[in-house]
Amino acid sequence: MRTLRKAQKADIPALIRLLHQVNSIHAQGRPDLFRPDTTKYDEQELGAILDNPQTPVFVCCENDEVQGYAFCVHQRHAGDRLFADIETLYIDDICVDEQARHQHIGKALYDFVLAYARERGCYNVTLNVWSLNPGAQAFYESLGMKPYKIGMETIL
Repeated sequence: MRTLRKAQKADIPALIRLLHQVNSIHAQGRPDLFRPDTTKYDEQELGAILDNPQTPVFVCCENDEVQGYAFCVHQRHAGDRLFADIETLYIDDICVDEQARHQHIGKALYDFVLAYARERGCYNVTLNVWSLNPGAQAFYESLGMKPYKIGMETIL
């Protein structure tokens, strides 16, 4: 049975496992930027993230086993002369276990994040996708997301 919920501290080992999968993709695609065999967060950092209401983490479980996650961050864009005063829910990281892909887990997580953001009155949901991962970009576009900003670089 599939369930979607906020992550708990008992989920930290599964989150670490999935964080390794994400980093592996990034390290293979951009070894000049990403260090292999590590994760974005360690167990202590994950504990602090899970305790912070501004950084909700959601998981999708099949038979109580974590198959995917979405790390989110509430961002307040205070209005000024140029920008509107809006609340954004930024998806900092999203992953579906490589063994569980193509089972609509990513879409289920994304829909859960959208519902959460709507309930809290957010104006939009945003995320960044690395150009080294065109499959992820195509997936997000299939969900109706559209690019709103593109980062550029020149490697020296």
